[in-house]
Amino acid sequence: MKLTNLAKTMVLGLALLLATGAFASNKTTLTFSESVEVNGQQLRAGDYQVRWTGTGSNVEVSFLQGKKEVAKASAKMVDLDNASPSDAAVIDHSSGKAAVSQIRFAGKKSAISIGGSDRASMSDSSTK
Repeated sequence: MKLTNLAKTMVLGLALLLATGAFASNKTTLTFSESVEVNGQQLRAGDYQVRWTGTGSNVEVSFLQGKKEVAKASAKMVDLDNASPSDAAVIDHSSGKAAVSQIRFAGKKSAISIGGSDRASMSDSSTK
């Protein structure tokens, strides 16, 4: 009886630990050296915590300063040809404004694409 309860407790604890680890990986910190735009919202240069939630390729990404959410956007998880060397944001200047188009993660072949295509290459310029 005690062995069964111990086994149940260990399985529950392991499941909780794995679930906590999964949520912990859904955030990163980025530093913008210039003002940028996210989904029409202007972010000043500085440090931001980026968090995302969602299932499959569709995610909701939030930019926070401290505990205050300053921008939010719908986005997609995309595959990269190569792993990113660091956490970084790809800034698109083609519209005349500096807009965050992608968020990449150190050592990962995936990225978050904000208003972009479903596939990306590593040839884009990045800013961290």
